[in-house]
Amino acid sequence: MEIVIAGGHGQIALRLSRLLAGRGDAVVSLIRNPDHAADVRAAGATPVVRDLEAASADQVAGDLSGADAVVFAAGAGPGSGAARKDTVDRAASVLLADAAERAGVRGFVQVSAMGAGEAPAPGRDEVWAAYIRAKGEAEDDLRARAGLDWLILRPGRLTDDPGTGLVTLAEPPVGSGAVTRDDVAGVIVALLDALPGVRHRTLDLLNGDVRIADAVAALR
Repeated sequence: MEIVIAGGHGQIALRLSRLLAGRGDAVVSLIRNPDHAADVRAAGATPVVRDLEAASADQVAGDLSGADAVVFAAGAGPGSGAARKDTVDRAASVLLADAAERAGVRGFVQVSAMGAGEAPAPGRDEVWAAYIRAKGEAEDDLRARAGLDWLILRPGRLTDDPGTGLVTLAEPPVGSGAVTRDDVAGVIVALLDALPGVRHRTLDLLNGDVRIADAVAALR
C-alpha cells in the first residue's frame, strides 16, 4: 500500500512509519517543519513539507495522489493555545478529508482522543476544553462524509512503554486507562489492512488482553 500520514513527525506517526515501511509499504509523511525531514526518512517515510494550517485542499490533494489511505495523526501538541487546537486538531483534519475526497482516496484513519466532543471534566482548563471540542468537531465532520471509508480511533492515556500487542478495542465507552504508543501504531496498521471491510466506526483503544489482530477481526 501507499499511505500518507499527516503529522508525520509525531511520536505515533514515526512508529507507524517504521511498521509500514518495515513490511514494504510506501509511506509519505506530511510535516510542517523541514528540520524534521531527517527523522522522517530514518523511519522509512518520504517527507513532504506541507503546513496544514496554510495549505489549500488542492495542494494537499496533490500530496495524496495515488495513495490507498491517509492517516490524520497531527496535533497542535503540548504548549499550544486554544486557537491552535482549532486550526490543527479540527481544521487540519477537515482539510485532509477534503483533500482525500478530491484525490479519490477513500481510506481515512483519524487519531482522535477519548472524550472527544464531551463536556470537559471539572477542573480542566480552557485549552483542554478547546482540544476536546476540536477533536469532537473533527469527528463530526468525518461522520458526515459517506464517500470516505473512515475510522476514528480514540486512544486512552498514551505511554512510551514497550508495546504489548494486547488491547481493548471497541466502540465507546470502554472505561479509562492507558495504551502504549507502540500499540496504537500497531492497531492503525491492522485497521488500514481491514479497510473497507471495517469502516464508519468510532473506536476506543486501551491496553487489554486481546491480540491486536483478533481485536480488529472482531470488528467485522
